[in-house]
Amino acid sequence: MRVVLLVRDDREYLCRPGEELQTDLGVLTVPERPEPGDVVETHLGEAFRIRRLRGPDLFHHFERTGAPMMPRDAGLIIGHLGVESGDRILDAGTGTGVLAAYLGRIDDDVLTFERDDEFAAVARENVAMAGLEGRVEVRTGDVLDELDALSGFDALTLDTADAPAVVASAPDLLVSGGALAVYSPFVESARAVVEAARDAGISGVETYETLQREMDFDERGSRPSTAGVGHTGYLSFGRVG
Repeated sequence: MRVVLLVRDDREYLCRPGEELQTDLGVLTVPERPEPGDVVETHLGEAFRIRRLRGPDLFHHFERTGAPMMPRDAGLIIGHLGVESGDRILDAGTGTGVLAAYLGRIDDDVLTFERDDEFAAVARENVAMAGLEGRVEVRTGDVLDELDALSGFDALTLDTADAPAVVASAPDLLVSGGALAVYSPFVESARAVVEAARDAGISGVETYETLQREMDFDERGSRPSTAGVGHTGYLSFGRVG
């Protein structure tokens, strides 16, 4: 187990086995072989419980390089693509690496491209923290420069400004029946992706706006929360072959 969460009420600490953690409740040492559910006490006798790292924890505890993809977007992408264990995924626009890590934890082999050197370095650190070095490869560079050397992928996921140009090559990148998913922050970008997909002969092209509202339950009644932003972006999907 590469990393674990130490939890106490609303506190969460991301730790490695053998690491010493200093808190206002005392100092503790994470066991070398931590098991989910184990209780570890500080030198002051305050108890923390070990929790196994899961997908949503990646979003909350990964080092940030900007605005990472939200868990709801990652979930919709995984669900619409229908990815399975052992699939080969080509990804571009790594950012923090949240989506690549979600896919890697499904036991997929992910090759992801990030043009920004600093972002790519952070993504590699996050991938290593999640114990996914053998599943997720982060390359620095523009995927458009490598298209001629890439093929045989089961799925293509994109979060880049030049997504339409990559989508145009999707039939050459994906196996027959392979699927693609593109995240677009603006509706104009989503339209360009859809047009490129149709021109490339990709079937089943569809686009959704992703919206999510949290519910508030209190003594006055129940209603959608008025806090936060419900909209994140637009997701476009399609299949080749």
